[in-house]
Amino acid sequence: MSTTKDLDRLLQGFVDGGLPGCSLQIAQRGNVLYEGYFGYADLDAKAPVTERSIFRLASMSKIPLYVTMMMLYERGKFLLTDPIYDFFPEWRNMKKYVKQPNGYVNAVATDGPITVSDVLSMKCGLPYCHSAAPTENRTLQSMQEAMKPLWEKGHYTNREQIAAISNAVLACEPGTEWIYGFSSELAAGIIEAVCGKSIDDVFEEMLFAPLGMQDTRSHFFGDIPERMVTLYRKAPDGKLCPSPSELDLKHLPGPEHEAGWARLFSNVQDFSKLMQMLACGGVYNGERIMGRKTIDMMRANGLDQLFDDPYNAGYGYGYGVRTLVDKEKANHNGSIGAFGWTGGFGTWCEADPEDGVSIVYMHNMIPNEEQYYHLRMRTAAYGLIE
Repeated sequence: MSTTKDLDRLLQGFVDGGLPGCSLQIAQRGNVLYEGYFGYADLDAKAPVTERSIFRLASMSKIPLYVTMMMLYERGKFLLTDPIYDFFPEWRNMKKYVKQPNGYVNAVATDGPITVSDVLSMKCGLPYCHSAAPTENRTLQSMQEAMKPLWEKGHYTNREQIAAISNAVLACEPGTEWIYGFSSELAAGIIEAVCGKSIDDVFEEMLFAPLGMQDTRSHFFGDIPERMVTLYRKAPDGKLCPSPSELDLKHLPGPEHEAGWARLFSNVQDFSKLMQMLACGGVYNGERIMGRKTIDMMRANGLDQLFDDPYNAGYGYGYGVRTLVDKEKANHNGSIGAFGWTGGFGTWCEADPEDGVSIVYMHNMIPNEEQYYHLRMRTAAYGLIE
């Protein structure tokens, strides 16, 4: 069993070894077991990481995104079998790439439509398309071609992006392959179509306000810019340099910053409220936010083959979350069915419903060196649980 002092030593060791700063909260059934802040939010200013420090969530933004999707599902707003052309008519007649016996690759009509279930499970057949960088991936090439007019325009909404990508060719038949990528943009679009309002307003109404998450948003407000930790890029020699400020443009208000779904920011205290709700069967502070059985559905593995990379080994994937299936392969001392996700700048979270435990860890660095930091932190955090 680990102790809070062991966690202190581990996180301070992260900082002593070259991490700018980090924060961690571990909670169980409404009680905070550990909370720690180490290093600097800004190295030049010698500003320490504190409970008020704000971190960019990057892809950990997907947790509130997919939780909101599941909450709308349990309220009868859509079925998992619904085709997404119910929300985006231009997606009715999609094509996929198929390799022919003669070796040629042709674009042919899909056998069936992309469904809500395909979106939730990352099986829509489309990767991410962030730039026009040369690629040999045919689907990515078709997405780049579809996005050209919007990139030339310079800014676009998520709905405009969804309309453009409808002209792309899928990498596979919908529902057959796990491909990390454009499903999240589709999920955000479905939420807006179903609710008739911006996703930011939906998050506020369904999650942030009920949970008291006052510092989790997508757009800057109040003193958030001053509280945001500096995002550092680590050079091969270990030197840390601030990343270009352009990376934070997506947090500015305005239609030119609406697209993309890796743009929330938060802190460990705020985000732990969401993860505690998920760990405790949908209840937070005595109020039911979400159904327990819906959470169980969300964290059920839907992959035929588990992830086998060193970082995700032993995990499967449910609806928008990584879910623990094989503890031995994962080198994991938590419970089967624990679930969560990671952010590309170094954030990590997991909810363990068996023990009512939530773990939220944050740092902001490129590369995030997730395999080193997250797996060690995860082991020590679960070691604290009696």
